[in-house]
Amino acid sequence: MDKYDVAMLVLRVGLGLSMVAHGWNKVASPAGLDGTARWFGSIGMRWPALQARLASTTEIAAGLLMTLGLLTSAAGAAFIALMTVAIVTVHWRVGYFIFLPNGGWEYCASIIVAASTVCIAGPGTASLDHALGLAQMHPVVAIVVGLVLPVCHLTLSYRPGRS
Repeated sequence: MDKYDVAMLVLRVGLGLSMVAHGWNKVASPAGLDGTARWFGSIGMRWPALQARLASTTEIAAGLLMTLGLLTSAAGAAFIALMTVAIVTVHWRVGYFIFLPNGGWEYCASIIVAASTVCIAGPGTASLDHALGLAQMHPVVAIVVGLVLPVCHLTLSYRPGRS
């Protein structure tokens, strides 16, 4: 394994496990999925119980796929979509920097950049995609999918100012 493959392994595992933890927190926090659903409703998401389940499931599944390097470009697209929704619904109005009260969009943007990098560079040889000979989406397609999905999602389900 060369330096590129080690770097991609470190990036994928770091990103993937972080996203798994993020999704698991929605399920296992003291308030659990019910608390997550209440919060989703409070920020203007329609069908908040469904949103909580979809968000946590997507974060956990995409995180595991990224960690394993399986369907990596699809996982990268999911990361881009998840963080785009987070920016639009919560972080944009706060400002850029994460240290601002209620957290700016700096962290989410960093995840988008890292996930885009994985989509562009590929998962590396230390991945199930490589071991199974699975092809990746073209990087532009993966990134565009990651940006179009949240537009569709937000159009259907985001109603700011209404809970």
